[in-house]
Amino acid sequence: MPKPDIHPTWYPDAKVICNGEVVMTTGSTQPEIHVDVWSGNHPFFTGTQKILDTEGRVDRFMRKYGMAPANDAPDDTEKAKDKNKKTSN
Repeated sequence: MPKPDIHPTWYPDAKVICNGEVVMTTGSTQPEIHVDVWSGNHPFFTGTQKILDTEGRVDRFMRKYGMAPANDAPDDTEKAKDKNKKTSN
């Protein structure tokens, strides 16, 4: 038995609320927990995750390892590199 008056009140059926909707119940020291994101609406868990392509890094990686679609043309810097290689030989 815990010591009296030193432990917070335990709520075994605390409601977790996201966007005004109860999404789950759990044990907590608060009767209600308000959250912005949970596994039911997070992009990683719902499959709606999008890759942010910063400065063309994803495209460059895909081309480098041969995973780019056939209709992608190399950018101007790669054309210049190929041209320099051909003229230096």
